[in-house]
Amino acid sequence: MRYLFEDYAFDPDRRELYRGADVVRIAPQVFDLLDYLIRNRERVVSKDDLIKAIWNGRSVSDAALTTRLNVARSAIGDCGEEQRLIKTLPRKGFRFVGQVQEAREVAGPNPGDTPESGPAVPDKPSIAVLPFANMSGDPEQEYFADGMVEEITTALSRFKWLFVIARNSSFTFKGKAVDIREVGRRLGVRYVLEGAVRKASGKVRITGQLIEAATGAHIWADKFERDMTDIFALQDEVTLAVVSAIQPKLLQTEIEIATRRRPENLTAYDFYLRATQQLYLMTREGLAEAIRLAHGALELDSRFGFAAALAGVCHMNNVVLGYAIDRQFERKEAVRLLRLALSVDDSDPETLAFACVTLAFLTGDCEGAVEMADRAVALNPNSFNAWHNRGWVYKIAGLPEEAIRSFERAMRMSPVDPQQFTALTGMGFAFIELRRFDEAIIAGKKALRQNPSYPGPYRCLASAFAHLGRDAEAREAAARMLAIDPAFTISAWIARSQLSKTATLMIEGFRKAGLTE
Repeated sequence: MRYLFEDYAFDPDRRELYRGADVVRIAPQVFDLLDYLIRNRERVVSKDDLIKAIWNGRSVSDAALTTRLNVARSAIGDCGEEQRLIKTLPRKGFRFVGQVQEAREVAGPNPGDTPESGPAVPDKPSIAVLPFANMSGDPEQEYFADGMVEEITTALSRFKWLFVIARNSSFTFKGKAVDIREVGRRLGVRYVLEGAVRKASGKVRITGQLIEAATGAHIWADKFERDMTDIFALQDEVTLAVVSAIQPKLLQTEIEIATRRRPENLTAYDFYLRATQQLYLMTREGLAEAIRLAHGALELDSRFGFAAALAGVCHMNNVVLGYAIDRQFERKEAVRLLRLALSVDDSDPETLAFACVTLAFLTGDCEGAVEMADRAVALNPNSFNAWHNRGWVYKIAGLPEEAIRSFERAMRMSPVDPQQFTALTGMGFAFIELRRFDEAIIAGKKALRQNPSYPGPYRCLASAFAHLGRDAEAREAAARMLAIDPAFTISAWIARSQLSKTATLMIEGFRKAGLTE
């Protein structure tokens, strides 16, 4: 049996207390105290009850008991005068008053039993969103909690690389004490998202946790507290926050699983995940390895559109970043692979996101690229890649204000995304064209802190510092950029891509920074 309250999980069998995905370390005696209070939460527990249960009837001072209770309260965030979880009733005793949900472990099969076989777990990430527990005691909140689950399920379904169990199947577990491993087996999924809703004092608190079904390991957990005003706007806001948090976490976990597998056992999807990890590095070596791995995926599955799209973007980056040995070959390969990806599925938002940015950088067809970028975000408004690449497309199209809005939307949706440094770089470039040089410097420095081996932020800083007359800092940024990209000249950078067509002030800054024409 596990006991769930607020964003905590209390597991007496494993003698563990979790807050989200983190283990809360507490002394054995304090754990026993919490265990007794939670199990006896339907009644007031006296001092004598506690001494008998925890200290085996030994003499214990009031001060010692108070100290243990305070430590227990601290462990579950029940500090201060509110006493929302462990309440002291003067001259009577103590009671655990928090709303508790019981998650019962399912017993193993008896000898001779044939276990009910569930569907096979798909090769790609798979998730079920369970009905959220209504912890408020208010039946009206049941509708809100169910609506939240439906919104999150719909938002996750927009990611075509993710297999999402339909709402009707997930809701067969509503109102039941479930074991996550049993849910995973019966629904055939690798991950389960569970949560709870609690309303109090005009506010609503939503907690959620993402769990790996096979092991019960917590991958992500968080809580969201909002004013209880417009219910539908609140559902949208929390849905965006939850999906934006768990989507990159899911992909990161999948990549870690793939990298642990033996190479001879890799599937096409494993190759794709490993290629994604290498793309995130944005180095010459990383892009070369990403291309090799993506082609490995295509050898196993020639219609794997995601892998083709990823390989095409890698070739495009080789051109744009100056890594290409044969620039013409890289351009042709980028376009060929993106066309292959679109032929597989031209309505997939992730494929469209890769295609639009390649089209903008390499062909200059801004009208077509903008149409494709807008379609990508319309199909999946929760996609970091769609908003991020839309930012670059609008920057190349000469619309820096809209580019900045797109980059900001991408970063708000995925604040820990491994590709955020490229969004910050794009913002810096757009700020320069708007003569907002100080903001360009802030964006460039943030990008560097995330990936100091990426040349884009140094270009941004060299130009912005030069425009502000900060010549020493401009020359230093230029020198550090040349250490990464020694073949850089202004004319070569102009020839690499269509980005330079709307980068007049950027190029002017390069000249002021003393970079070679």
